[in-house]
Amino acid sequence: MKRFGTALTIVTTALLAVGFVVRVMARASDTGSLSGTVHFQGKAPDLRPIVMDKDRVCANAQTGTVLAEDGRVNANGTLPNAFVYISKAAGSNLSTTAPSNSVTLTQKGCTFVPHVLGIMAGQPLQVVTEDPTTHNIHINATKGNRDWNVSQQPGTPSITTRFSQPAIMVPVRCNIHPWMEAYIGVVNNPYYAVTGDDGSFLIKDVPPGDYTLSVWTATFGTQERSVVVRAGEPARVDFTFTGQ
Repeated sequence: MKRFGTALTIVTTALLAVGFVVRVMARASDTGSLSGTVHFQGKAPDLRPIVMDKDRVCANAQTGTVLAEDGRVNANGTLPNAFVYISKAAGSNLSTTAPSNSVTLTQKGCTFVPHVLGIMAGQPLQVVTEDPTTHNIHINATKGNRDWNVSQQPGTPSITTRFSQPAIMVPVRCNIHPWMEAYIGVVNNPYYAVTGDDGSFLIKDVPPGDYTLSVWTATFGTQERSVVVRAGEPARVDFTFTGQ
């Protein structure tokens, strides 16, 4: 009897595993994906050196010259820090309930990390500090969101806030260290991405439909493209920005 019970448990576990795989495969076949690259053509701007001498702790945390993130061009001729998101959906509503897990903005080396991030309206934004100096987090809220201006001492717990409305983009600055800045894209759906050091982006599990895919950059402006997403198929959209 004991041997039979063990065998039954094994079979039940296997069936549950197969069912999970089937559900994952079905979900993947019911949706598509959006991917692409944000390219740059022309002369890259000269990046502004950041002088941190105002705070000796900040200056000592850096080695070499620190350059501003805005206007940075990757070595492969693409753009980092571009916020890519579905801005319009023809005949459908992509709005979903915000997840309960938080998105983290870190103060590290007297800079905000990451420089650009995305979050859903209603989702917790957790601000943490790793620096042995006092910072100030000033969120210049727009489009119905609350302005937020708080200080954070070294070694103190994280501070949490939320945005009530979508907004592209919300600037974040430190009033104590004026070179510190970040940008937050607040959206009402999970279909967004931020480009990295290769300029690429990938947005998974997108329901089939006709969409407008938009991209925001701090220096080079914005663009948008129309795209059709089909079930079980990848869709590719590339963007190209030009310099002066």
